[in-house]
Amino acid sequence: MPAVSHRGRGRRTINEINMVPFIDVMLVLLIIFMVTAPLITPSMIDLPSVGKAARQPDQIIQIILGKDDALEMKIKDKTTSLPLKELAAAVKSAQGAKDSAAAANSAVVISADKNVMYESVVQVMDTLQRAGIQRVGLSVQLAN
Repeated sequence: MPAVSHRGRGRRTINEINMVPFIDVMLVLLIIFMVTAPLITPSMIDLPSVGKAARQPDQIIQIILGKDDALEMKIKDKTTSLPLKELAAAVKSAQGAKDSAAAANSAVVISADKNVMYESVVQVMDTLQRAGIQRVGLSVQLAN
């Protein structure tokens, strides 16, 4: 009998990626994350406590921010419309900027419509902060 030739019957190369080592690594990482996740404690935030003011403000200046970003300043029963760039000067003059004790004892309350963009409220707060106006608060309505 003639010698049988072994064409193509040798070792063939495997053209597939071996997934077993990949799966092993993923399972080890999964176990590590599952073990360490309960050990991580969430950071605690020390929130300020709310107390009653030592003294009620002598004057309350209300800044009203309407749906169309229109600003109004209300002092007692007098309401005045004004642009944002004039807000700081108007509040300072309403506080009585020359008398620092009167300015420190007057409060500014921002009342914004619920449909107003948050960015507009922050712009008003930033304008007041840059002018050095303190005791600024936000007015909210309690849900029933």
